[in-house]
This record gives sequence, structure tokens and C-alpha cells, in this order.
Amino acid sequence: MMRSEVCCSSELSFLMEAHDGLSAAIAERVGFKGLWASGLSIASSLGYRDANEASWSQLVDVVERIVDSSQLPVLVDGDGGFGNFNNARLLARKLRQCGAAGVALEDSCFPKMNSFVGDRHPLADIDEFSGRLRAVKDTVADDLILVARIESLIAGHEIDEAISRAHAYADAGSDAILIHSRRTAADEIFAFTRAWQNKLPVVIVPTKYYRTPVSAYRRARISTVIWANHSMRAAIAAMQQVCSRIIAEENTASIEPNIATLDEVFELLKYDELARAESRYLHPPDLGQ
Repeated sequence: MMRSEVCCSSELSFLMEAHDGLSAAIAERVGFKGLWASGLSIASSLGYRDANEASWSQLVDVVERIVDSSQLPVLVDGDGGFGNFNNARLLARKLRQCGAAGVALEDSCFPKMNSFVGDRHPLADIDEFSGRLRAVKDTVADDLILVARIESLIAGHEIDEAISRAHAYADAGSDAILIHSRRTAADEIFAFTRAWQNKLPVVIVPTKYYRTPVSAYRRARISTVIWANHSMRAAIAAMQQVCSRIIAEENTASIEPNIATLDEVFELLKYDELARAESRYLHPPDLGQ
């Protein structure tokens, strides 16, 4: 399923960010067909900064809950692999074991910094990062989709640098290329797709250039759009508003109509299945009567 979502250029697909089991279940409920386990969102939900403060094992633990909470394939934001080729292949092996469908690795240096914080981020050497990709591919083969994320445009380099890296990463065994940009218009993205000519499927993350119409992505033959952090940001905004009103009003009467009911929580997390299971296993009927 993940391969058809990410590696198909004939139809644009969308991945929705998930940072825990609840956000995964909600994304599935509303109709998304695939999930993005966001490094920024997972780190934020754990109270960490998106600067490799959360460990690879903490990431894997969260991904396991995301995988278990829905039936959707999960593409994991693996940052740069948390170190060299050995760390990257260990991460990939553990993600495969917990049921992830793919991993995206970015050509950043360890420890990474979020793409939208600071300027002129240092990039990994092309050959060294290609070695990380080959190590992952040799470890998990086709069991995981491998997406190579290029940070050249984030770091202020020209399109030619991004294209050179894309060719090297394709040769290293990547299944798709994620090209990232921090501009508020998608001009860099489209310049890349014109030069790249769809040699591998292209994945984008329009966090900053969100005003670009989706029809433009289809014309550019982009394969996948990732909505990368929106559930986390929505949760922060909603929790801040609710907490502020409760402390100011000292009751919850005015907010109850605007938040999920407990019945909605129970339905989303399938409490009815537990009740049926209790009837079957905890209090089974007396078959002898």
C-alpha cells in the first residue's frame, strides 16, 4: 500500500501527519490512505525539540503505537538516521520489526536541526549519505520504502546541487526523492521537478508554500504530498484555548459543546469491541446448558 501511495506518479496521493495512536486513528477515520510519522510532531508531543533530542528508540516506540492504532501504511520521518550508516540501518531494521511501511532519511548532519529553524544548515557529504542509503537498502531490501530527502534548497544551494544529490541517491537505491523548500511559493519545487524529469517519484512537504493549488502538483507529476505537522499544531492551538478558558472561567460549561464527547472518544478507540470481547472471553456462555 505504501509503495502505491508514494511511488506512483500517475495519481497524486496524500499522507497525513500522525504523532501518536490517537492522531493516527483520527486520520484513518476521516479517510486518509497513508500516514507520515513526523519527527517534529513526535518530538513535540514528547516535549522535545526537533533537534535529535528524542532518541531513535523513542521514535520507534511511538511509531509502533501509530502502526497498532490504524490499518494504514506509515512512512516514518527518520531524520538523518541518527548517526552514520550503522545507526541508519539499525533504525531501519527496528522500524521494519514494528510494522512501518517506509522510512525517509534526510541528508543532514547529526544532530539535525529542524529545517525551518536557522539558516545555512550543514549538509552531509554526498558519498557518505549515499552510503547510509545503501546500508538501509541492503538491510531491509524492499520490505521498507526508502525515501531520500534532499535538504539542499533549505541550506541555500541552487537547483543543480539538489539534482546532483538526487541522482546519487537514486543510484544508492532510493525508491523516491523528497525535495524540501522553505519558500512561501513553490517555484523551487517546480524548478526541481522540471530538471529531474521524474526519474524517481517526487514527494513534497508544502508546509510553507501551502497556498499553492494542488492542481499545480498534479501538473508537475508529483507523486505524494505530505501534510507534515498539522494535527500536532491543531492540537496545540485547541489545548491552549481550552486550558485558558478553564482557568479563566473555573468551569467547563462553556467549552463542553465545542470539544469531543466521551462517547466520541469511546467510539474512536472502539470500546464496543472490548465489550463484545468481554462477553465472549471473560463471561462466556455456558455451552453445557
